Amino acid sequence: MDIVIPALIAIITFSLGFILHKLLISREIKGSEAEADRIVTDAKREGETLKREALLEGRDIISRERVKALEEYQEKRINLDRKESQISGETERLGILREKLDDSQKALKKRETGLSETEQSLNAKHQRVTKLMDEQNKLLEKIANLSRGEARKLMLSNLEEELHHEAGRLTRKILEAAENKAEEEALKILSTSIQRCSADFVVENCVSIVNLPSDDMKGRIIGREGRNIRAFEAVTNVDVIIDDTPEAVVISCFDPVRREVARIALEKLLEDGRIHPGRIESVVAKVSSEMEKKIRKLGNQLALDANVSGLHQQLIRHLGRLRYRTSYGQNMYQHSLETANICGLLASELKLDPVIARRIGLLHDIGKATDQDIEGSHAAVGMELAQRYEESPVVCNAIGAHHEEIECNSLYAILIQAADAVSSARPGARRETLELYVRRLHKLESIADSFDGVRKSYAIQAGRELRIAVKPEQIDDDSAAELARIVARKIESDMEYPGQIKVTVIRETRASETAR
Repeated sequence: MDIVIPALIAIITFSLGFILHKLLISREIKGSEAEADRIVTDAKREGETLKREALLEGRDIISRERVKALEEYQEKRINLDRKESQISGETERLGILREKLDDSQKALKKRETGLSETEQSLNAKHQRVTKLMDEQNKLLEKIANLSRGEARKLMLSNLEEELHHEAGRLTRKILEAAENKAEEEALKILSTSIQRCSADFVVENCVSIVNLPSDDMKGRIIGREGRNIRAFEAVTNVDVIIDDTPEAVVISCFDPVRREVARIALEKLLEDGRIHPGRIESVVAKVSSEMEKKIRKLGNQLALDANVSGLHQQLIRHLGRLRYRTSYGQNMYQHSLETANICGLLASELKLDPVIARRIGLLHDIGKATDQDIEGSHAAVGMELAQRYEESPVVCNAIGAHHEEIECNSLYAILIQAADAVSSARPGARRETLELYVRRLHKLESIADSFDGVRKSYAIQAGRELRIAVKPEQIDDDSAAELARIVARKIESDMEYPGQIKVTVIRETRASETAR
């Protein structure tokens, strides 16, 4: 009994719980269904709203597109109307042109008819002319005893000669025009520069003359058994020539610096009167020291005159030594100063830096101031000195290239070549030995004589002008101009010479008769 009651209670409790649970589930289902209905109703309502809004928006878009399409249609209609009017105008013009074309075609047909008649007439005339020409050619061949081929060859030969003359005349005209223009531009620069620069040239020899107060001094210079003159020559490395010249002795040496030292030392010994080996060594040593100071002073003065600053002292020393150096009789001290001035003036005319140009002009021949123990050309030695004493690459290249031994890297290298040539080619600036002078004249004349038609050539004005007399029956006026040009180019390619050489061709025809 005790077990049945709790079991019954448990069953009742379970049944009540199950019923209650089922009621709760049923209620939740009904709530969910109501919520679902509500959501569906809201969704339908919202869908209807969106549908109405979409319809309204679609109507607006359609309305706008309709208005836009209408505007485009109206615009295209206007364009079409305009084009239609243009086409109508073009059609009218084409009609007018068609009428003109028809008229032109009628005129052309009429002209063709006339041309056809004219052509027939010309053909008839041409046949008559051809027949007459054949008769004339046969008659000419009979009279001249020449065939048609020979006559054609003769005519072509005459035509070739005429064209050759015409070509020579045209070539001369073109060359004259080019030379006049180039000469005009060059003269503007060169004349401006050269006329502003002048320098005096001192021609020096390899000997110096020392005047003596009396001929008795010659014996004192020689000394007992010649010891004084031997000591003097040994210390100075010069030759003292004592000859029959009254009251004078000659000092000979190829080194102008040693020769100058010897000359000053000998004059000091003559003033003092004490001449013996010990005194000679003392005086020569003192004069050598003074000469070194004088050389530096001359170098500084040269740099000052050329308006060039900042040079190394060794370069200054070499510049001073140029006072005692010559080339073809031209003093290198004056040549360097003049070249520096010309270079600066030319640079100013050409819008270049005149400071750099003057520096290059001053140093371009500094290699000539070195002794023979340094090998190489003076341009290469000068470039090496400039590099050693920290000159700029532009200056060094211009020094080395001023005789075209290396490639030019700047306009200054071309400028120094021109300035050096101008200074060297000045009349009287340089001199040549007699042998070289005569050889150059003979070569000039031989070049001219090698051309056909030349009767005789003459080198005049110290070889600066070559006059060529030609045979008038072989060389005409136009060929004379061509011959002058060819000879000038031949001289340029085969010879080396300072300055310029003028080539003049002379053609003269003389006729004479004796009246009896």
